[in-house]
Amino acid sequence: MAIEHGAVVNFIASMIHEPGIKSTDRLLAVTTLSFDISILELFAPLAAGASVVVAKREEATDGYALGRLIKNEQITVMQATPATWRMLLQTGWRGSDNLKILCGGEALDLQLAGKLGECGYELWNMYGPTETTIWSTCSKISADADVINVGHPIDNTTCYIVDENINPVPVGVAGELMIGGTGVARGYLHKPELTAERFVDDPLSKTSNARMYRTGDLARYQNDGTIQVLGRTDFQVKLRGFRIELGEIETALGRALPEHQCVVVLREDSPGDQRLVGYIANKQQSEIDTDAVRVKLRAVLPDYMVPSALVLLNEFPLTPNAKVDRNQLPKPEWDFSHAYAAPRNDLEQDLATIWAEVLDLEQVGIHDDFFDLGGHSLLATRLISRIYDQLGIELSLLNLFNQRNVAELAAVIEQLDRSDTKNALRPVSRAEALPLSFAQQR
Repeated sequence: MAIEHGAVVNFIASMIHEPGIKSTDRLLAVTTLSFDISILELFAPLAAGASVVVAKREEATDGYALGRLIKNEQITVMQATPATWRMLLQTGWRGSDNLKILCGGEALDLQLAGKLGECGYELWNMYGPTETTIWSTCSKISADADVINVGHPIDNTTCYIVDENINPVPVGVAGELMIGGTGVARGYLHKPELTAERFVDDPLSKTSNARMYRTGDLARYQNDGTIQVLGRTDFQVKLRGFRIELGEIETALGRALPEHQCVVVLREDSPGDQRLVGYIANKQQSEIDTDAVRVKLRAVLPDYMVPSALVLLNEFPLTPNAKVDRNQLPKPEWDFSHAYAAPRNDLEQDLATIWAEVLDLEQVGIHDDFFDLGGHSLLATRLISRIYDQLGIELSLLNLFNQRNVAELAAVIEQLDRSDTKNALRPVSRAEALPLSFAQQR
């Protein structure tokens, strides 16, 4: 990345002004030098005549040691990622009345903001990509905030929220956030094609040859002029014909589990078999009823947006910059919703065998829910076809939606004369049923 010295000088001067650094402040530097936000920690306080206390690596990564350092060194300003702040809070740390808290690098959620708001006299949400020189906006978060915003641009910086044709969108309408002004980098070093893709001309600026950076972030203006970042445009995925914003699922999962950090990814562990997986950081290993969580998600999300699996982790893998490393999240091990119950007759055995083959599992119990095992509409279609081919029983998607485990489906079949199964088990025609998704049928 080619960042001009003038952009850094502008950034430092702006940070001294807001969120504000006074000559009497003592700032604790906890960020590795490879992460650009360390520039604020090292140079902004020195430029303001304040003091810098540099934490050792073992202190910065140990919540208890970090808490003691904040207290012993009488720190008044500290900047860190959400992961570091959570690490501190998990030790029982409760902050101090004269601490200014800066949080950035990843999205600040309401639950974390509420806790941090009780640990200092000010909480600031910092936002910005490296390509526009560290932070490009900042926002003071009030204790009673019901929405987390990233505030307004810093000095000599402009923000645009635009549609696909780079036309500004109205207040409240989502679009891509673009950033212009002094902080825009020259580009990616020795990568002209990538530079041309992400750094574009700024047709909205009155300055000649002005450029802006395409952040790839989805955002919207709120009525008060502040900016709310909604998620990544490249976190928008397409699953079985549906366009899905992963951030929307993460928000719903976070509301169902307000005490836990949650991440959702689209995995393809088997070629052609894509599934949404939700990850829950459960460091304190508290009891979490994943079935109850799924019920809450289904109440607010369509079926195709409900994760096929919820994975509990002690903690999330992190990058060297203390961000969640989504690429290192483990492959889920599909859990059974009940203790394994073996088939009791030939029909249940046949159905369980077919289910296991379609779901790529070693075995399926007769009380295991098809969808909780990772099933979805395409696999359901495959299952129905397999049952018809092997057992001569013709079902619709509605049957599987209503009888979601082997025992229930077998019971319905056994109540009917096999010779009349084709008619009795067809609430809609096969041609009508198979193309439909469960969301459409609901």
